Amino acid sequence: MSKNISPLQQVLNVWAIILIIWSVYRTKVLLPEWFDEFIAKPVVFILPVYIFIKKFEQKPFLQQIWLKIHNSLGDIYISLFLGGVFASSALFANYARYGDFQFAKEFFSNKFLIVLLIPFATSISEEILSRGFILKRLYEDSKNMYSSSFLASILFLILHIPILFTIPGLSGSLLLLFLATDFILSLVNSFIYLDRKSLLAPILIHAFYNIAILLYI
Repeated sequence: MSKNISPLQQVLNVWAIILIIWSVYRTKVLLPEWFDEFIAKPVVFILPVYIFIKKFEQKPFLQQIWLKIHNSLGDIYISLFLGGVFASSALFANYARYGDFQFAKEFFSNKFLIVLLIPFATSISEEILSRGFILKRLYEDSKNMYSSSFLASILFLILHIPILFTIPGLSGSLLLLFLATDFILSLVNSFIYLDRKSLLAPILIHAFYNIAILLYI
């Protein structure tokens, strides 16, 4: 007799399906970045999570990912500080690549607003999946902040492989630097998420880091 699939295994199966779909999309479909981040990624990352929570867990979506907006001043302070730290790593990567600080031309074009909003769209989709969905359920299963954060960060890193390996000119030591930074970013965001029981700070920290990447790379 086959054993029933555990709730955690169901969650990981959803993540695996998302990874497969996203990998195929990133390698086979070439559309503008705004489409990837505002349309494709929410559909691939958030919609399956929303359906799973509403249909299988039968619980309120925002409550089950710990997305809280009220009483968020402390989250904003933490985000500004740690977002600045991770943004500095992006500046270092830019200097290592060019030997100088070069601003992305798109940041000063008529597409400024879209370029500025893209990092927030990216961080919302990725943090809902990686923190609000995966990490929360890993933690609820293990009750261990460190092991669940480490595993969630490994999955976060794997999720970024289709993205990082399809960016033109990103290779060698610079690619390794981004992989390492993404892993550390995920660990920090995981600890903050579990400590504060709020998804707001991880979203903002992730967004500030992404802004620095778009600004300089």
